Amino acid sequence: MKKLLLVSLLVLGGMTAMAADYKQNPFTLAYEGAITKNVKGSVNIQTVTYKLNGIDISANVYTPANYSPTKKYPTVVVAHPNGSVKEQVAGLYAQNLAEQGYIAITADAAYQGASGGTPRNTDKPANRVNDIHGMADYILNFPGVDQNNLGLLGICGGGGYSIKAAQTDKRFKAVATISMFNSGVVRRDGYMNAQLDSVQERLKAASDARLREAMGGKTEYPSSNFTDMPAEEAAKLTTDLYREGYEYYAQTHAHPNSSGTYPISNLIDLAAFDAVHNANLINQPLLMIAGDKADSLYMTQDVFNAATGTKDKELYLVKGATHIQTYWKPEFVKDITNKLTAFYTKNLK
Repeated sequence: MKKLLLVSLLVLGGMTAMAADYKQNPFTLAYEGAITKNVKGSVNIQTVTYKLNGIDISANVYTPANYSPTKKYPTVVVAHPNGSVKEQVAGLYAQNLAEQGYIAITADAAYQGASGGTPRNTDKPANRVNDIHGMADYILNFPGVDQNNLGLLGICGGGGYSIKAAQTDKRFKAVATISMFNSGVVRRDGYMNAQLDSVQERLKAASDARLREAMGGKTEYPSSNFTDMPAEEAAKLTTDLYREGYEYYAQTHAHPNSSGTYPISNLIDLAAFDAVHNANLINQPLLMIAGDKADSLYMTQDVFNAATGTKDKELYLVKGATHIQTYWKPEFVKDITNKLTAFYTKNLK
């Protein structure tokens, strides 16, 4: 029955997604074409752990074919989507960049995935932005990394946080986003402004939850998790992002460390975040990529228009792609990888 419901979901969603079973990969990578073993002379993956504000951060570093620690390589930091982990779409693009000659790092956010920190699945913008700074701290000390040629790539929510990180962190010489998601705006106003009328009620609930936590109570989470939704209910979701997102995260590219929830009290922090604010501080070359069919496109456009501080910026629309399809659909991934490679080749020497 579960398989039948999944088939129905795929048909209703207009997609034919390929499954990527993390259980079949020794590094638990959940994307098509993932590395299964390290081979001399090929792209390799190193699992590493480092400290960030006392928390153990779990990361994967991808090195290009014939990597030598005595050479210098342009390098890209890759920030994963909200609720995602390094083994999913962030790993896919990190590996693709390594195949083009770059060193690439992607790490699980603090409090999330295989990284440490409690309460679990804490999702606060300040943490996510600092995670990006922390990846830069670590990788700039990695053998072979050219410290003068560091790029940044943020995907979905990681894109919004990358925009914020790049506003002040000028170690990043070139900044790109894929299907950027402005987490604070959506958590505050709802996706496509669908929850404007309930913002005060939700903020009151978050404030009450934080009060109970401050008084010694347990961290409170929503009663239902997005990825636990029955498939027949997910098929009825009216937005492509959430309908196809369910398919990606709950079915075809699922990973046990990937979570679709966060503490109720986190809304206090999330509601105050906006990637658009101070976007004019970005003076680095900027490439923003989104599907021209994505119902999330408005967020990319808002930030792109606000990024007035750079004279070198481009909005690249992937023809026929929705938000989630940029995560996995081969022809779209190839198109995006080619675009990213050209962008970083131009701006990272």
